[in-house]
Amino acid sequence: MKPFTGSFTQQEPIPEDAISSAVDVLRSGRLHRYNTVGDELGPVAELEAAFAAYQGSAYCLACTSGGYAMATALRALGVGAGDTVLTNGFTLAPVPGAIAGVGAEAVLVEITPDLILDLDDLEAKIKATTPKVLLLSNMRGHLCDMDALVALLDRYDVPLIEDCAHTMGAAWNGTRSGSFGIAGCFSTQTYKHMNSGEGGFLTSDDPEFMARAIMLSGSYMLYDQHGAAPKPEIFRDIRLDTPNMSGRMDNLRASILLTQLGGLETNIDRWNARHDLVADRLRGVSGVYVPNRPKQEQYVGSSFQFLVPEASAETMRQVVANAKSLGVELKWFGADSPVGFTSNHQSWRYIAAQDLPETDAILAGLLDMRIPLTFSLEDCAHVAEILVHVLGQAQKKGAA
Repeated sequence: MKPFTGSFTQQEPIPEDAISSAVDVLRSGRLHRYNTVGDELGPVAELEAAFAAYQGSAYCLACTSGGYAMATALRALGVGAGDTVLTNGFTLAPVPGAIAGVGAEAVLVEITPDLILDLDDLEAKIKATTPKVLLLSNMRGHLCDMDALVALLDRYDVPLIEDCAHTMGAAWNGTRSGSFGIAGCFSTQTYKHMNSGEGGFLTSDDPEFMARAIMLSGSYMLYDQHGAAPKPEIFRDIRLDTPNMSGRMDNLRASILLTQLGGLETNIDRWNARHDLVADRLRGVSGVYVPNRPKQEQYVGSSFQFLVPEASAETMRQVVANAKSLGVELKWFGADSPVGFTSNHQSWRYIAAQDLPETDAILAGLLDMRIPLTFSLEDCAHVAEILVHVLGQAQKKGAA
């Protein structure tokens, strides 16, 4: 088997027009978002207006990271010490980290083999805990039945904040991910759908919520210099009652992102072509389960997940090692210790330990792989061939 030589962490270059815009900002020396001249908006405010229009939201705040967006959303909703916040048992550390950061208590909800929230377990935990909010993680780009979720939350009067770090540009029944609750939180970290190294957005249609978020971000009473903010009168009391917890995006990062937004839909098509090629090939492999994608879901396939449900821990370790020897980098969510960007709830010791038998059984067989746009379709076919080969070897060894 010929090894694969591509890099799973190499992103495409920043577009030339974005580089040119960034150089203009550097030459001006005006990197701070409020360092503008006259009545110009500045790159951050322009980006906020553009992303709000793309998302179909009334308001948008550009900030330092997706994690900051989540913590700010929780604070703007009034979540604090001792409050209960529900979230997925399968997510990444910034999600429980945001909950811990506001002093709230995370209660984890089971997932299904399709890597989405188990709505039956969610309802049971709503009844048991009277949560302040559900912080839904659309983990690895998988959307649950958002219509059913919203109906359930409405029935119990539980607000929804969406973590859309992996679903920027995705939709359910034509409605953008991030538009189903009071807020959507997005990331522009290097491995997300737009790349500014670090960065994020918070979107909402609620004016008072967004006014609090803008003040929390550190607007220094300059909220009128935002591209998608509520009217100034909304800030009259909020501006005096809300602390500054600085987390603004700067003009340099915004200048890099503005032109990338225009190419996002094209890139979604490119990701999905690569994702679907690998997924279609793996669906035919014995002993492998590829999560189902409902027809209502318009996803962004920037990564690929599959399960080997019956495999032992030793087999999973061997699959990861054999794939790596052939140049394919897989992440296993069932490992005892966190590795790189991969972790599970048992390694988040800053929240209470919780019993999640269904989630743990799923994570024990879950493998995850990035799909960078630096890979061609031929590259993806090669990667899929290696995965089929490695999984076949593991199956033969298990049967021996």
